[in-house]
Amino acid sequence: MNVKGFDALTRADLDEWEAVRAANPALDSPYFHPGFSAAVHASGATVHVAVGDGVFVPHHRDGRTLRPVGWPGADFQGPILAPGTPFRPLDLLGNGAGGYAFDHLVEQAPGFERWVVTRRPSPFLDVTGGLAGYLGRASKSGKDNMGQARRRAAKAGREHGAVRFEADSGDADALARVIELKRAQYAATGARDYFADPARVRLMESLLKTRDPGFGGVLSTVHAGSRLLAAHFGLRAGGVLHWWFPVYDPEFARLSPGWILLRELTDAAPAMGISRIDLGRGEDEYKRRAKTGESIVCQGVVTRNPLRRAAVTALARAREMARNGRLPRSR
Repeated sequence: MNVKGFDALTRADLDEWEAVRAANPALDSPYFHPGFSAAVHASGATVHVAVGDGVFVPHHRDGRTLRPVGWPGADFQGPILAPGTPFRPLDLLGNGAGGYAFDHLVEQAPGFERWVVTRRPSPFLDVTGGLAGYLGRASKSGKDNMGQARRRAAKAGREHGAVRFEADSGDADALARVIELKRAQYAATGARDYFADPARVRLMESLLKTRDPGFGGVLSTVHAGSRLLAAHFGLRAGGVLHWWFPVYDPEFARLSPGWILLRELTDAAPAMGISRIDLGRGEDEYKRRAKTGESIVCQGVVTRNPLRRAAVTALARAREMARNGRLPRSR
């Protein structure tokens, strides 16, 4: 494959990329849209693209390791190609690259089977028909939580002022508040701060301004009076909205503001042209309750080095056992 810098792609290359993506249902996530790679590259995280005959694989160089574009914030990964197109992952290696590491590879990606170490579910909501359509497909838990969200929104209105939902806001100050709340959440939980890298803040700001009819960032907010209860910044391509950075003000935690926001988004989905909300990989309880289905994403590494592959396999399996509670936990 021929590797190019993103800036070296021609208009014809980008048009072909989008045409190939649009023809493959497995690639309908906004992470596969060339607009996502363009925004990531413009933010300062250099994007390279391996280009073959009708195949595009956007990625970053991390020493001798290749990582999918947008890593570690890309919740769906894989080569952009037409259905049925053969692909040899080892063709990505060479020119100093010793491995291609993936952690959210779509299960339909061809040629990767031997390199997959673990698989995990990525839940989604089918929101065709809006809230009524969703409730017809949801589990009892999903229905119950949506009902509670309606009652809690009414309570928020009584206590704090009229509840206002904005499905697609362009408010830069609201985005800054989302990032502020998310960083506070990372600090409180001990998670790695995704926004410690200024390039990722620039990426959010750029995506907020992207208003391409087929791709862009979507900022949704719920206020009660003048107070922000919850907000979400995600990506949208066609009829798919990816649930990326949801936040809520901890002061209102008792009202479960995240569910209020998710209910409002589900209700607004038809007007927004949205038929599916991807929640992304994770074991969060609300995802389990809200989902109407799930896809599978894979973790592993493409490498010619058997020792590296064995090490990655052992680490992944140890983490899987820890998640399942089969390893003793330190006190």
